[in-house]
Amino acid sequence: QVQLVESGGGLMQPGGSLTLSCAASGFTLDYHVIGWYRQVPGNQREGVACITGSEGDTYYSDSVKGRFTISRDKSKNTVYLQMNSLKPEDSAVYYCAADRTWTVQAMCIMNEANYWGQGTQVTVSS
Repeated sequence: QVQLVESGGGLMQPGGSLTLSCAASGFTLDYHVIGWYRQVPGNQREGVACITGSEGDTYYSDSVKGRFTISRDKSKNTVYLQMNSLKPEDSAVYYCAADRTWTVQAMCIMNEANYWGQGTQVTVSS
């Protein structure tokens, strides 16, 4: 059974850092693209960072480029999102997702995937 489980969310002050984890089971990263998305109630879900499981090619949205880093550990079948220089506008529920169809850029832009995690809340506030 395919499962994605996010962890690592929480409350952080502006300027701080958090690392989110997405543990995948039921499939291997090699044949998939993994994406991190975020959503604030009432707003459209936004793809912020995506990575190919095999080569590690990455794509970032303009809103997080230079502050967030996506990476994967194939031995642990886990994808990470290192978030630095956090801003209040980064507050959202963060989801990871996996799909075999999209390119790394399309994965973030199309905002569609076969498999989704349950989400983890990130709140940036002083």
